[in-house]
Amino acid sequence: MNLQEPPLQEQLSVDRLPLSFYTFSPDEYWAEPLDSYWLTFSNWVLGLERRHGAQVQTFGEWADRTLSGSRRTLPNNESYLRIGFATESEYGKVAQFEPEARFKLDIPTVEERLRLVIESESDELIPLEERRRTRQLTDDERSDTEATGALRYISEVGDAINLENDIGVRLRIPADAFWRASASKRWDLDEDWHLLAEQRLFYFHQDGWGERSWIGAGRDIGNAWKFLAAAELEWVHKDREFVFSQTMNFYKQLNNRSNINPRLGILGESQPGWRETNVFVDVTYRYRLHDDWLFGEIIPALEFPREEHFKDRASLILRIELYFSGNLDR
Repeated sequence: MNLQEPPLQEQLSVDRLPLSFYTFSPDEYWAEPLDSYWLTFSNWVLGLERRHGAQVQTFGEWADRTLSGSRRTLPNNESYLRIGFATESEYGKVAQFEPEARFKLDIPTVEERLRLVIESESDELIPLEERRRTRQLTDDERSDTEATGALRYISEVGDAINLENDIGVRLRIPADAFWRASASKRWDLDEDWHLLAEQRLFYFHQDGWGERSWIGAGRDIGNAWKFLAAAELEWVHKDREFVFSQTMNFYKQLNNRSNINPRLGILGESQPGWRETNVFVDVTYRYRLHDDWLFGEIIPALEFPREEHFKDRASLILRIELYFSGNLDR
């Protein structure tokens, strides 16, 4: 006699799961959920993502088809809208609740190597120290670089050296045209170590030109931990000086919901002489609260800025982030 097992969906139905699976008593088995502030709020957040996540994806697909002249939506559309809320606590400072928002419209055209990219901020105009410590900062502490729109051409040279060339404009009055180019490559040095490098040149009509060199060496160090030592050097044209950073990064995926990222960093400048301007250490604990679009972060940090005679300054960031996107590797 050939017995066929019931479908998995039926095996995991409410009626078939053992009582030990549940954390409530049998008399609460079919009870209706009680109204609460948290239930109302969570239902509102879930509904918000279902409505606006689809809208962001639909808008990206519409722009994709319109600008490319194709009736079909092309792959690799990385458009997203990120909204967050963060609170920061420091020595002698009451915690403040600050909203945050970022967006990106990344549209492939019919020519796969050509893309239209519209972003809420320009990475080249953000100070190096701010970029290295961005997760420690709330929105009011970040630089306002205005949104940018650029046409990006992607190509490869030689042995898989990735090249990108952007020509665009900062979306403000008066408009500020810019050009930027970047090249990146990865090398596997041996079975353990790998090396990554990126070189970037850029020119903004209002701010002048700049250059950035970044190099990192990483490997697995055991027990699911990954390590990356990275150094960056950047020329700041308006200040006629170089700024630099050196960071030691450790990363571990704790489970399918959370990861942890401790860091140690040194920041510096070349004027009036080569010197350190800040030393910092932080730990980012990131937890996926729901599905693949709602995340929470806890970031304790300690820094020693030169402007305060290297006196310690501690902070704690609590952040909630919501992603509205149809296709995004977060």
